[in-house]
Amino acid sequence: MPLQHHPRLRLCLVTVLAAASIGGGTLPTAAAAPGDGSRDHPDQLQRQVDQLVAAPGGPPGVVVLLQSGDKRRVLRAGVADLATGRPIGPRDHTRIASASKAYSGAVALRLVQHGALDLDDTIGARLPQLPRAWAKVKLRQLLQHTSGLPDYSRDPEFLRLLAADPRRHFDSRRLLHFVRDKRLLFRPGSQYRYSNSDNIAVALMAEAVTGERYETLLRKIVYRPLGLHDTSLPQGYEMVRPFMHGYDVSEVPPLDVSELIGASGVWASGGIISTPHDMNGFIRGYASGALTSPAALSAQRRWVDGASEPAGPGRNKAGLGIFRYATRCGVVLGHTGNTPGYTQLLAATPDGRRSLTVSLTTQVNQTMAPDLLRKVRAMEESAVCALQRMR
Repeated sequence: MPLQHHPRLRLCLVTVLAAASIGGGTLPTAAAAPGDGSRDHPDQLQRQVDQLVAAPGGPPGVVVLLQSGDKRRVLRAGVADLATGRPIGPRDHTRIASASKAYSGAVALRLVQHGALDLDDTIGARLPQLPRAWAKVKLRQLLQHTSGLPDYSRDPEFLRLLAADPRRHFDSRRLLHFVRDKRLLFRPGSQYRYSNSDNIAVALMAEAVTGERYETLLRKIVYRPLGLHDTSLPQGYEMVRPFMHGYDVSEVPPLDVSELIGASGVWASGGIISTPHDMNGFIRGYASGALTSPAALSAQRRWVDGASEPAGPGRNKAGLGIFRYATRCGVVLGHTGNTPGYTQLLAATPDGRRSLTVSLTTQVNQTMAPDLLRKVRAMEESAVCALQRMR
């Protein structure tokens, strides 16, 4: 039976994607209190990584990449492919899911630096073809998920089409048409609500002011300056090889869902494929402000209450296209993501000198696996602590 027609997967896909789009509805609990530091040693982190793979419903593979200055450390457990037993590693491709939103933030802030966009540009001015009811929404509000845009990925018709054919090819530039008859959910800027529609609108703004496709802008003003050679935004469902296989671990044996869904239906909100090595290079430059101006960087770091999806380690706050994770071992800036088969965290210190990526080969979020998510977040916080101890 073709994977996309597997009866259980078709049944759960709508629930999974709808839940993943809600993000930030409940703020994460406070970070753990400081201890004696023994649990923050890299050897303890390796034990947590091992325990995560061994846990009921845990991912078949985990890879953690830490970098301080020029020094790197890779911790891993499990495999990239259950069928072959191939070891997992930082050069394996993976779906980065909603961490893609940081890349649309990078495009927007780069264009702000160049003067092509302004953070106060509105949908009405830059995208007049979109509903007049959305006209006053500003770029900064789209980037911070305070826009009030209804989330197209929760629209019943979108979900029906996706459930009927998870590999369906959508017109990425018309995804907002699923909700074009909907009014804003709240006054722009008045509250935080994570929405996949926000980053679709950001990408459309970038295309409108440059006359270039979003994929081209990513290559020109993000991948190339940061030396990213294994990062792409496809339209189809195929993974780039070699890749870490993603699994639905609720099946026995686990079901390979690496190529279950196409990227066209998530596009700028979640479609990028990359590697831990490339994600690490991206977040070091992005978090430090290498792609934008000091003024835009300052605006990016004006935080509001809001969590990424899934919540990252420690206390979460939302900036423009980036989140602040305050842990017991200090603050890192970054983004998370999850999609069928994959969960990601990429983060760096505000100066970009210390960075980490965490890649899991199953989907973990508050709705699907709250107990496992607590373990993941604890391991991620330990990764921040181990990163700070690197010399």
